[in-house]
Amino acid sequence: MAAAVAAGIGAGAVLAARWQPRRVSVEGRSMVPTLLPGDRLMVARHRRPRPGDVVAVRDPRRRSRLLVKRVAAVDGDRLDVRGDDPDASTDSRAFGWVPAADVVGIVVRRYAPASRAGPVR
Repeated sequence: MAAAVAAGIGAGAVLAARWQPRRVSVEGRSMVPTLLPGDRLMVARHRRPRPGDVVAVRDPRRRSRLLVKRVAAVDGDRLDVRGDDPDASTDSRAFGWVPAADVVGIVVRRYAPASRAGPVR
């Protein structure tokens, strides 16, 4: 039994290392109505982003800051990212395509507030 538990813990550690999970908080209104200020998200690097995915990406203008945007298009190793509310969003229309390497993760789910918890589409 102890070996099975240890194997399960080891597999979980490998999965967590591969996925590189991270928590992100939404601050602006660029993704309304999909995301609202105060939403808290779990993001993970578990595959390459595809059009339609919501991603956390490093802001090309201030790399210490993360932006949450939807992938509009993929061109090789570059992404066109857009906010769901174009009037409230600074995105690829302003700063151009972003390198895929700057994606911190794909949004896996919203975990807070509890009333809005669940998958993000």
